[in-house]
Order: sequence, then structure tokens, then C-alpha cells
Amino acid sequence: MGIFSFIKNAGAKVFGIGKTTEEEATAKSAKLVDAVNSLELTVENLSVSIDDDKATVAGEASDLATKEKVVLVVGNTEGIASVEDNMTVAEVEVIEVAAMAQFHSVVSGDTLGKIAKEFYGDAMKYTIIFEANKPMLSHPDKIYPGQLLRVPPLMD
Repeated sequence: MGIFSFIKNAGAKVFGIGKTTEEEATAKSAKLVDAVNSLELTVENLSVSIDDDKATVAGEASDLATKEKVVLVVGNTEGIASVEDNMTVAEVEVIEVAAMAQFHSVVSGDTLGKIAKEFYGDAMKYTIIFEANKPMLSHPDKIYPGQLLRVPPLMD
């Protein structure tokens, strides 16, 4: 659980930006649920509510990685500045802090290789970051400034 910050005017154009009526917020929420579902991320009872530029997500994700990806799908949408994560995880697991992904905000000039070098000390491990952000990323070269990416820990 927590609140994640994003760059409001960067990201996928799922809907228009700006102040919204309650009816428009409901429509935007439905579009975000559809966006998550189109990526085949497994979340039971997924709900997304919008209040101005803040989204709140709830539901039961199948695992921690799915939960993190849902937050990123919603937050990396143009017009969303923050995401409040109220999701739970179905798997009964002890989550060690070391097992949780870190997040990296892409800046101009970043590549997955450069990010991998920063986090892992090896640019060739960019595929780990790419795989951790699928299906939101369709190609390793298609990242943009302001995008928030999952950077999972290296597994032994």
C-alpha cells in the first residue's frame, strides 16, 4: 500500500486531461480498468477511482509483480499525477523488502541498458528490466521521459 507519484502530462493517452465531472471520472475509471484488463494482468475485483489527477486502485492481485504493474499502468497514464495503492496480494507469501522491486523514473537519455548499469552494474541485464515491465513495454527502446519502470532485484 502507498501513494506513488507520477508526471501528470507524461504517459499513455488513455483519456483527456483536466478537471472532470463525476460522470467523466467514472468513464475514465472504466477506461483504466479496461487498460489493465487488456494487458491480461490478473486482479480480482479490480476497481479504479479517479479524483481530479489522483487514481485509487483496489482489488486482489495474483502476486506482487502484478500489483506493481497495475500501479504503473494506471500511473503511467497521461493526466494521472498520483496513484493510491489499496490492492492486496492473493499469494500468501512473506515479502522481504529485498524482494520488492525498486522504481526508476525515466529521464531524457535513459536506455534500459543505462538503467541496468546503474542498478545492476551490467548494462547487458537490461532484459531483466524489460521483462519486469512487460506487457506495458512492447520493445526495449520504447521508453519515454517521465515513465516509471519496475526494477526488480537480481535473483541468485
